[in-house]
Amino acid sequence: MRRKWFYLALSALALSALVLAQGRYQIGTPLSEQEVQQWNIRPSILANGVGLPPGQGTVDEGARVYATHCASCHGATGEGGAFTRLVSEPFPITKDVDSVDFAIGNYWQYATTLFDYTRRAMPFATPGILSDDEVYAVVAYILYQNGIIDGSEPMNAQTLPKVQMPARALLELDPNTQKRFPWIKLP
Repeated sequence: MRRKWFYLALSALALSALVLAQGRYQIGTPLSEQEVQQWNIRPSILANGVGLPPGQGTVDEGARVYATHCASCHGATGEGGAFTRLVSEPFPITKDVDSVDFAIGNYWQYATTLFDYTRRAMPFATPGILSDDEVYAVVAYILYQNGIIDGSEPMNAQTLPKVQMPARALLELDPNTQKRFPWIKLP
């Protein structure tokens, strides 16, 4: 009986502390509308390109953006550094490929989602600082480095969804087992 009262009193104390804490500490400052819009990059970019913003970038512009914002983590040409490599030969992923060998050229299925990820999460230390034009440019550079595009035309909302990634076949079912990754055994 005493234990029951103890837990009841403890619950009441916790609830009252929660109510008092709301608004009491005034920690932080409210965000301005401009700060909210900086991070409000909705909608997500879909595989078919829906949601891509206006803008464009070239491979040459992307090389400059990459050198400034990406090379310190991913190597001078994307071969890998402190973080994962971005450039690889476009070989298929099989059960024998080690995950450290996964890169844009052999693992990423859609160029549009590469844009979305880069826009939201890169550079690692300061995500979201790249303009849409800079993101288009660095994505064009990375795709060029992987041998996926020839770099002759600018990357934009019309050209990016048309890029055929070598790893898109990973999304197709294995004809023998009718599974995407037949070597993976799930519990």
